[in-house]
Amino acid sequence: MELQKFEAILVLIVPQIISLIVEKHGIDEVTASRKFYESEVYSLLEGEDTKLWHLSPLTLFHMYDEEIKTGNITFPEG
Repeated sequence: MELQKFEAILVLIVPQIISLIVEKHGIDEVTASRKFYESEVYSLLEGEDTKLWHLSPLTLFHMYDEEIKTGNITFPEG
């Protein structure tokens, strides 16, 4: 995928994930953003070759939530 297209996808996906973090964890947007950008899920998401960008924001949120709660990440089968 072209870099510009990949970056455009991230621009669409990441705010939705952060919104879910704010809603589900009851924290402010700045804190949610910082926590997500520091997560392993985000690190994997920003690697185009991982293909995580094709997952829904909700699925990515669940992966992030699991990482925060357990320290592990379960990848959906597919």
